[in-house]
Amino acid sequence: MEELKMAITAAMVKELREMTGAGMMDCKKALNETNGDMDAAVEFLRKNGQAKAEKKAGRIAAEGLCTVVVKDDKTAAVVEVNSETDFVAKNDTFKDFVEAVATQAVNSDAADLEAFMAEAWKEDSSKTVKDALVEKIAVIGENLNIRRFEKVVAENGCVVSYIHGGGRIGVIVEAETSVVNDAVKEALTNLAMQIAALSPKYVSRDEISEEYIAHEKEILRAQIMNDPKESQKPEKVINGIIEGRVSKELKEICLVDQVYVKAEDGKQTVGKYLEAVSKEAGATVSVKRFVRFETGEGLEKKQEDFAAEVAAQMNQ
Repeated sequence: MEELKMAITAAMVKELREMTGAGMMDCKKALNETNGDMDAAVEFLRKNGQAKAEKKAGRIAAEGLCTVVVKDDKTAAVVEVNSETDFVAKNDTFKDFVEAVATQAVNSDAADLEAFMAEAWKEDSSKTVKDALVEKIAVIGENLNIRRFEKVVAENGCVVSYIHGGGRIGVIVEAETSVVNDAVKEALTNLAMQIAALSPKYVSRDEISEEYIAHEKEILRAQIMNDPKESQKPEKVINGIIEGRVSKELKEICLVDQVYVKAEDGKQTVGKYLEAVSKEAGATVSVKRFVRFETGEGLEKKQEDFAAEVAAQMNQ
C-alpha cells in the first residue's frame, strides 16, 4: 500500500526555517523528501548543505552585518559578513556566526583575507574559516561572504568601538593617551558615533598627500574656468576661491576639523573637544586612527519584491 504523503504547510516550512536558518525552498523540499518529519528534515538539510552552498556562490551578497569585538581595551577587530537578504541578516544563526568571525579576527595574526580564510577555525580546529563559512551557507541557504576584516592594536592608549543601526556600520577608534578611564572612553565613543554618522576620510590634514590637494585644486580651477562669470575674475581672486573651497572640503573629510556633533554652541570642532577632554583627563588624548565599515558599501544590491517571491515559491 502506497504511503500517504503529508501535506506540507507554510507553518511547517516557517518552523523548519526558524530551526535551521535554511532557505525557504530548501526547507519545503526537505519536508517533502522526509514526509513532514521535522527531525529528518533537519538531517536532510545538513546532509545536502555542501552541494547547495556551491550553487549559491554566484549570487550577490550585499546585505549583512558589521560587528566589532574589543579585547582588553587594547585590541579590536571589525568584520563585515554579507548575506543576500536583509531577512537573513536579522537571523540569530547568522548574527552568532558574524560574532564568531569577529572573535576569530581579534585573535588572528592573518595579514590579509586569504590568510584569514585559510587559518584554523577557533571553534573547531579541524576546519578552516572558509570551511566554517561553507557550512553556514549550507545551513542558512543563502550565499554568504566574509568580505573584509581589520584588526587594530593600540600600543600607547586604548581602542573603543561603536555599532550603528544594529550592525549596518561598525567603527573602531584607536587613541593615544596615558590615561584610560571611563570619561576618556566615553569621549572616544562619542567620536566613534560621529565617525559613523559623518564618515570622515582622515583623522587630520597631516594624513592628506600634497598630490590629493593639488588634484582637488586642479578640479576646482577647471570648474571655475567653465563658469562664464567666475572665469573672468582676477587670478588672485580665483586662487582665493580655490583655497577657500579646498579648506571647506578638508573640514568635512578630516575628523578633527569637523564640528563636534554634540557641541552645545554648534561651533566646537572635534579638535577643540579633544583638547577639553585632555585637560579634564590630565593627559593628551588624541585619535591615532579609525576604521569605519559600512555594510554593502560599493556592492550592487538586488532589487526584488520579496513578498511576491515568497508567494511564488510557496505555490511551486
